[in-house]
Amino acid sequence: MLSRVADSLYWMSRYMERSDSILRMLRINYAYSQDDIPEFTWQAALKIFSFQKDEEISKIERNGREVLHYMVLEKENPNAVFNLITQSRENARSVQDHITKELWQCLNEFYHLMREQRLAASLKTEDPMSVLDGLIKQGMLYYGTVEITMARSEGFYYMNVGKYLERAMQAVNILDVKFSEQDYNLDGTHDPIYWRYLLLSISGYELFLRSYRSTLEPRNIIDQIIWNENFPRSILYAVIRLQRAFEKLDMDPQLESFQKLTFLIGKLKSHVQFSDMQTLETEGLHNYLQNLKNELFHIGTAFNHYYFAYD
Repeated sequence: MLSRVADSLYWMSRYMERSDSILRMLRINYAYSQDDIPEFTWQAALKIFSFQKDEEISKIERNGREVLHYMVLEKENPNAVFNLITQSRENARSVQDHITKELWQCLNEFYHLMREQRLAASLKTEDPMSVLDGLIKQGMLYYGTVEITMARSEGFYYMNVGKYLERAMQAVNILDVKFSEQDYNLDGTHDPIYWRYLLLSISGYELFLRSYRSTLEPRNIIDQIIWNENFPRSILYAVIRLQRAFEKLDMDPQLESFQKLTFLIGKLKSHVQFSDMQTLETEGLHNYLQNLKNELFHIGTAFNHYYFAYD
């Protein structure tokens, strides 16, 4: 497969995964903001998903409507859902011969939905929950279309590499930012509502109740988001499927590129799989997450260098 094609499929998938994470976080944060909690701010969501500096965040962190517009529709924000869907659609358009007609139509419909003028008015004056629900459902339609129409060929696996690399990065960032608000303290008194909304924002609350049958304790939250293989948004789940997708690519095992990526992905998987809460507490939660973030960054950089011909 041409590097240009692989690059487009990879980034198409990464942009879609990122937009889905943003929309879910915004939806739950808006619900959280309606609980009349005086100390609530949008700071965490902005830190995770935007490139704004602290002083810029402080200007809008208590204005929910403004944050929603900035994160969903603001064209000057590179990480706005509008821009992510536009980028994803442009990547898909450039490789239409390598995706199904149904997938192209799905992305094209999502793009035109994001361009509708009523969307901005609805976010500003109507119930944002219904708007965000509609956008999330459109994203779910994309995921379903990929699964039931795309052939299990190189293109599909490049898409999965992008999807699971992005998902692992988002999980690390979410954990780091949310626990930084608690000063990385795993003991002491914690607000169960805070942890409940964190799990809801990554669609993990129901699984948590079934798996742990305990209070919303920080160590159990960490265990689910890092090590629970049954949780589709855990770091370990994403890394395992990243490795499986990479191994499905048709590559010569003797090539330096294959050996380098095999090493980096294997190292990351071992780092996650063979660590535990004791390892994390010894290393420090922030340092542990920072090391994972660095390893994920090196994997993304290696793909760019070896497979997508970036300098």
